[in-house]
Amino acid sequence: MERSRIARPDELADVQRIEVASGAPFREIGMSLVADMPPLPLDVLTAGRRAGRLWVTTDPADRPIAFVLVDVVDHAAHVHQISVDPAHARRGIGRRLLDDVAGWAAAQRLPALTLTTFRSVPWNGPYYARCGFRELTVAELTPGLVGLLAAEAAAGLDPAERIAMRRPVPGGVSGGEGISSQHVVRG
Repeated sequence: MERSRIARPDELADVQRIEVASGAPFREIGMSLVADMPPLPLDVLTAGRRAGRLWVTTDPADRPIAFVLVDVVDHAAHVHQISVDPAHARRGIGRRLLDDVAGWAAAQRLPALTLTTFRSVPWNGPYYARCGFRELTVAELTPGLVGLLAAEAAAGLDPAERIAMRRPVPGGVSGGEGISSQHVVRG
């Protein structure tokens, strides 16, 4: 059975490997730019791990097969990157990681999860909608999300295909600190 926990320092290279592997399906749909993006830098992963915001899901042998890195952006738990090794995809692992993040956000008294993603890639926007996220209108975008979308556009991602989404957190209330990260994500 899989389980989720905070990543250990010796697993950061595994996290990078998972992120690279999870990018491969983008090549199959003609999105080579996304597939070829480098993984999150080790210093970003280290900072997330130290802050208790980098979770891994492990297989029965305790090897990482998925991960999620979370920031706090405009008083919401922002899913900076979530990746599942394609060999373990379509088993509910990503959804369980999102639920873990929601539990963490509720404990932090944060009202919602947010993320930026591709509108029409099946394992992006439509998937997150099935997980309880909804697309934000332009008027609903917070300054941090506007900045993240702008950084993604500057990195070459088509702004017409990028969206920000939000999922309420039961029991979460306003709070947290605004942290904004500029690393462009695949999802």
